[in-house]
Amino acid sequence: MIKVILVDDHTLIRDGLKSLLKSEKTIQIVGEAENGQQLLELLETTTPDVIMLDLNMPIMDGFETLGHLQQKHPNAKVLILTMLDQESYVHKVRSSGAMGYVLKTAGRDELVHAIKTVANDNSFICSEVALRLLNRVNSEGTTVSESNLKRNNPELSKRELEVLRLIAEGYTNAEIADKLFASKRTIESHRQHLIEKTKARNTATLIKYALQQGLID
Repeated sequence: MIKVILVDDHTLIRDGLKSLLKSEKTIQIVGEAENGQQLLELLETTTPDVIMLDLNMPIMDGFETLGHLQQKHPNAKVLILTMLDQESYVHKVRSSGAMGYVLKTAGRDELVHAIKTVANDNSFICSEVALRLLNRVNSEGTTVSESNLKRNNPELSKRELEVLRLIAEGYTNAEIADKLFASKRTIESHRQHLIEKTKARNTATLIKYALQQGLID
């Protein structure tokens, strides 16, 4: 069971997230906070596996909160959940210790995947932001982890290639399952195999692999 604390100043958002995640039996909401100060107080009595943290909040915002977490709770696994999609924010929070970055426009499947990825001590960037970052990286000719990906040329099955292309196009596990007439559990299994075979750390590097191998335009 992955224990999660929700940190957002809007009750409606927190209630919506709880409702969205209620059917996911592997995730349990163990606490809520309206700002970073409340979160720090909550952490004195509660130990979560993942902290879902908004950036825009009164009293103590997400950026300041990350600084306090690095000092007082350096092992905390933080997943940013925000409406802010500027690249500068992504770099700023990742350098401040956040392991994941998801927009509030993300679907349920991507959100669940993000929580599980961060809980497993891996980085995660939602597909919408990842594609934007990768487009900029490619346009500038930057090759982050390119040599590693090129050296690692795994044998992918036809179905795994289909799933990879759809992941790169931004489809959720449920949407991919519908398109390929498969169960969501099967698609989740394919996604995990793709990550293992390509040694990708997250969706962003999976997409980069697809781009470099000419699987998508």
